[in-house]
Parts: sequence; C-alpha cells; structure tokens
Amino acid sequence: MARTATIKRETSESSIELSLNLDGTGKTNIDTSVPFYNHMMTALGKHSLIDLDIKAHGDTDIDVHHTVEDTAIVFGEALKQALGDKRGIRRFADATVPLDEALAKAVIDISGRPYAVCTGEPEGFEYAMIGGHFTGSMVRHVMESIAFHAGLCLHLQLIAGRDPHHIAEAEFKAVARALRFAIEPDPRIQGLIPSTKGSL
Repeated sequence: MARTATIKRETSESSIELSLNLDGTGKTNIDTSVPFYNHMMTALGKHSLIDLDIKAHGDTDIDVHHTVEDTAIVFGEALKQALGDKRGIRRFADATVPLDEALAKAVIDISGRPYAVCTGEPEGFEYAMIGGHFTGSMVRHVMESIAFHAGLCLHLQLIAGRDPHHIAEAEFKAVARALRFAIEPDPRIQGLIPSTKGSL
C-alpha cells in the first residue's frame, strides 16, 4: 500500500497544500513564499528521501511566522497520515550531521506520543535573521510543530556551531536523516507493529 498523503489547510492567516510520498527518492517542489524555509524544506525532503510538494502562502507582509508554522503543522499531519498504523517500520533512529563548523544530532522515536526537546543552540541564535526573513527561533518552532502533529518524540541537539545558516541547516538535515531511517520498512518485522503494546 502506498505511503502517501495530501493535505490542504486554509485559515485566515495561510493557505497550505502539501503532498508527500514516504517511499520516494527525495524529489521536491517547494514554494512556501519564504526563501530560506524553501531551502530548509528542500533539504528535509532530499535527505529523508521523502518526495515532497508544498505550495504555501500567507500573511508574510506581517511576519513569516504563520506560514512557516502552518506548513510544519501540515507536514506533521501528512507524515502521520502516510505512516498509517506504522506497521513494519524501524521506529527508532538517530543521525549526526555536520555542516562546516556546525554539528547537529537528531534522535527520533515514532512513538505516537508527541514530545520535542531542542538544546545547544548558542545564545542569541533565536534572534538571528537568516535570509532576510527567517529567524533562528523558527527552527525550534518548526521541529516542535512537526513532532506534535506527527506524533514523534524528537530530541534535537546542536553540538557545535557558529554561523546561523549552518546551524539551522545542520539541524534540518539531521532531522531529515533520522526521519529517513525511522520511517523505513524493517524487513525483519514485516507486517508487525514495533511496540510491546501492539500499537503506536
């Protein structure tokens, strides 16, 4: 059965249309109207091997916050929908990814119990303006939104980093790489749910 999802979300603040295929090759077509976020979501698709198509726009004349957050919410919802009952997946995964001086580690459990812990970002990173529109604080907000709406337990740790662009990109790529392995079918448990409870 295809592990795909398409979700549309319309609010007074944003309009999101998102499609994904968990068993893709990382092909992406991203237009969020926020250039740096396009870059990050393209990296997320590429390194998770999730085919990802996003068309999003909103009240970016006020701030990019609503469009960025709502896109992350829809991505999380689509991820949860495409995973179904999570039968046969690896469930747990981690990845450590460098980008020049930056180094980020992500650990994921597709547990059905949403939780997000983000640590290690340098003081002031949350105020850094990346690409003219995207603040460093949005990275954590995106990760929390994805985790809570997909039902993931996500621990994201920045181990090292100085440049805000490098920090954000290492964090997105670490999450992407961990997500790739967590959602991957495990041939040893084909058809089984990886939980002692019998459900996730």
